[in-house]
Amino acid sequence: MPIELTQRFIRQYKKLPSDIRQKINKALLSLLEADFRHPEQYSHKIEGAPGIYEFYIDFQYHLTFERRSDTFILRNVDTLPS
Repeated sequence: MPIELTQRFIRQYKKLPSDIRQKINKALLSLLEADFRHPEQYSHKIEGAPGIYEFYIDFQYHLTFERRSDTFILRNVDTLPS
């Protein structure tokens, strides 16, 4: 499944520690492409934002994406609010 990156996602991704970038890469390569609702990702729709999903990288980081036909558009990656 094709993946597109927004400029915001790219900027945020570059700021992340390397271990978090590795977790994101693993999720994208092995899980997201196979099934974005994979239980390990804890993926869910964001309330009030039609077509936007969130999934957790770990207990501290999450990313948001939308799905347009067969393409995933990665929108943002950030820490979870406290």
